[in-house]
This record gives sequence, C-alpha cells and structure tokens, in this order.
Amino acid sequence: MAKALNAGLAAAMQADDKVLLMGEDIGQLGGVFRITEGLQERFGAARVRDTPLAESGIIGTAIGLALRGYRPVVEIQFDGFVWPGFDQITSQLAKMQNRLPAHMSLPVVIRIPYGGHIGAVEHHQESPEAYFAHTPGLRVVSPSTPNDAYWMIQEAIASKDPVIFLEPKSRYWPKGEVDLIGGHVPMHTTRVARTGSEVTLVGHGAMVATLMQAAELAESEGTSCEVIDLRSISPIDWEPLFASVRKTGRLVIAQEASGFVSVGSEIAATVAEHCFYTMQAPPLRVSGFDVPFPVSKLEHLHLPDADRVLEAVDRALAY
Repeated sequence: MAKALNAGLAAAMQADDKVLLMGEDIGQLGGVFRITEGLQERFGAARVRDTPLAESGIIGTAIGLALRGYRPVVEIQFDGFVWPGFDQITSQLAKMQNRLPAHMSLPVVIRIPYGGHIGAVEHHQESPEAYFAHTPGLRVVSPSTPNDAYWMIQEAIASKDPVIFLEPKSRYWPKGEVDLIGGHVPMHTTRVARTGSEVTLVGHGAMVATLMQAAELAESEGTSCEVIDLRSISPIDWEPLFASVRKTGRLVIAQEASGFVSVGSEIAATVAEHCFYTMQAPPLRVSGFDVPFPVSKLEHLHLPDADRVLEAVDRALAY
C-alpha cells in the first residue's frame, strides 16, 4: 500500500500541476512511512513541502491554498497528531465549503495514518474516524488494499470536497496487485471482498484483513461468511451491505475504534432499521474497548482479532 499510495500521488501530481503536498518530514525524508519518498526530487520542493511541526498551521495554510485554486494534500504524520488541527478541520474546512459561492470549492485531502498493530507509543495509534464521519461537510474514506489505495487517493485529490483519507498503517507493507487499467472503483462504493451465505462480516481499513482471516477459519469449521469492505465511511454505500444482510440474516461489525458512539454503532442501527424483517439475529459489534488506546504491550488485547470475530459469529448463529 505504501508503494501504491506513492504511485497514486505521483500520478495526481503529473496530471495536475495545482496538486501539491505538505507535511512534516515528507520532503527529503519521504515521510516516516516513506509514502512520499522520491516525490520532492521528481516534482521539486515547491510542490512537496516540509512544514513546521504545527498541524493547525499546516491545515490552515492548505485551506488558503485551496481557496486560491490549488489542490493541497496534507500528511498528518500520525493519527494522534491530528488533534491540534482538529479545530481547523471541523470549524473551517468542513463548513466553509457550504458557505462559498458555487464556483468555489475546498479540494483539500488530509492523509492520516491510523490504527494499531504496529506497537507504537502514545499518540501514534488511534482510530479517529468517528469524529470526522460525524462532521457534515467532510468525505471520509479508508482503503484496505494497495489497488484501492492507488485509485482512491487520486479520486480524493480530484474531488472538489474536503476528504479525510485514512490510511491503515498496519497495511502499508503487505503486498497486493494494482490494476492500472481496470482497477478503479469509485471511492464511495462498498466492496464485497468475499461471498458467503450465513453471516455478513463488515469492516474498513485494516480490519478487512482480520475479517478475511476469520471468514477462512469459519469456512474450515463449516460456516460461510460474507465479508464487506466499506471503503467509504462517509458517505456509506448502504445497498451492497443491505443486500448481504438480507441474504445472510446476520451481521457482525468489526472495528479497531472503541465501540461507544462509533461507526459500528451507526452501521448496526441503520442495518437494523432497513433489514429488520429479514434478520435472524441482532447486529453484533466487535471493537476496541472503551478505554484510551493502551501501551504497545497490551494492544493485542485491545484490538479485535479473528478469534473475537469468530466468537461473535458463534453468538449470531446461536439465535
């Protein structure tokens, strides 16, 4: 995924000279995860700019650049570093779009490496997606595969609306194919990652790989699970999810974020509202616990794994 994002950013910059990148250590270093490696050499320091350690200033500058016709792509170095810029995102970026004249827009992309599984220290492993999904005016997406990362970053940059682009940092290194010809699927489209008939498993970002693992284990025990990759958190493409739940009658939602007032909560409520008469069990949620993200030695207890997903599958089948 790291290489796919790098290639996607390069393609967007090649196609439009108004696209520029901003962030801490993204230039000569190429970012802490090397997502922008080589791009400053290729496109110059004027378009790949190292910034001060000041997230509010970075995002505020991006807003001003967007108002002047540029398409800034901001990198937040780690998920927990976004909070100093949260006011700029929610008070300005999300709201100004709806207050501007029709011919103006705010095409700002904010890239945020997020989630756990890498044993990082405090403020380096968080799942802030619900904050942004709850904020009207923002598009919120998260790829789970290199192919989606390559295409979705380009579509996010081309969007006239602000996009929060959540990159599951634990998926930066696993390899996957990128289809450069026919691989593009619109970024707000839900993907059926695996077909099944008895239980629907739904998640986004890094959790999709965990759900795929759980589905394989369930199949070895005689249970058929369908895996749904949301890809887009706001807006959500509901119909493929509804269709799956109407087929299986059961739903298990998995996420790294805490469960209370979360994306998983919204999915459970909406699916229950639309699929009530075809469901054979209530929607079940598997999530991080409702505590601050723990120290690295305890993250394996906090983050959902295949065993916790399978326990929910067993509960769903028991109804």
